[in-house]
Amino acid sequence: MFICFVEYRIDSAAELTYREWIAEKQDEFPGFKLFEGTDQPLLFVEVWEAPNVEEAERIKKERCGERSSWRDMADWVPGGSAKIHAWTFKPINGRAER
Repeated sequence: MFICFVEYRIDSAAELTYREWIAEKQDEFPGFKLFEGTDQPLLFVEVWEAPNVEEAERIKKERCGERSSWRDMADWVPGGSAKIHAWTFKPINGRAER
C-alpha cells in the first residue's frame, strides 16, 4: 500500500465554505481521510491510500491538477495552488535498501 499525502492551510475567511465543500468531496471520494492540525487550526492534511505507486501518483496529479474538480479549493488557500503540497509515500521496514 502507498499513501498520497496532501497538506494545505485554509484562510479563516473561507473556513465555512471550505468545510461545506470538503464534506461533499468526502461523500464523493470516500477513499481519503481528512485531518486538521490541533496545534495549527485550519491546517489540513488528506491521507489517500493506494494499492501501488502508479495509483498514488494518479491521485496526486488529480489533487493538484489545474483542470481538476479540486481546483476550486486553491482560492481558499493563502498563496493559491502553489501552497497545496502533495507527496507520495511508500512502505518501508526501516532497513536500508541495497
